[in-house]
Amino acid sequence: MSCSFDLTHYRELLEAAKAGGYRFARFGEGPNAGDLFLRHDVDLSLAAAVEMAELESELEARATYLLMTESVFYNLASEEGAAAIDRLRELGHPVGLHAVHHAAHPGVELDERFDPVVSWHNPRPEYMSEEIPGATNAYGTRYFSPETYRSDSNQHWRAGCPHDGLRAGAFPWLQILIHPEIWVYPGETMGATMRAMLEADKARRLEQLAADVIDLE
Repeated sequence: MSCSFDLTHYRELLEAAKAGGYRFARFGEGPNAGDLFLRHDVDLSLAAAVEMAELESELEARATYLLMTESVFYNLASEEGAAAIDRLRELGHPVGLHAVHHAAHPGVELDERFDPVVSWHNPRPEYMSEEIPGATNAYGTRYFSPETYRSDSNQHWRAGCPHDGLRAGAFPWLQILIHPEIWVYPGETMGATMRAMLEADKARRLEQLAADVIDLE
């Protein structure tokens, strides 16, 4: 089995979790023995999030998608953004907020688009695990400890790929952070993967320009 960052191996991770007897749990409950909190911080690409969500639905896996309202890469208020939220919910996945912390205004604003779940974008230790009034913090001490947390940040598993441990049922419970764009777009390094994402985005941008009656000749 290859531990490459692609949808083939992501499918293997989900199948390993099911073979190990794990239950796809929601933030706000547990953690109980055998819970798997599958979390996606959507930093860059709604298209990648939807593609990953469709694969999960096919395998009867449930994840929590955390979307940004302050992203420079996508706009949740656009038709495309609204359609992505609708599709994620149609597939049965909770949708929470991937929030940016502001020192002057550290609170979060959860509107009707979001379930009461928050993860911080590029969090700092001094606030990342603090309780959030009215919401569950995915980085809170209830769900976040080195023994029961794995992340693929920057296309690197800091504690090793978890698929063997999942298949063996080695974790009492586990939270896994997966960034969809890393797995949907090809690349052996984070830089190569990001360039592949930008190349794929070019065609979509050209279609948007044409739809806006821009002369592309």
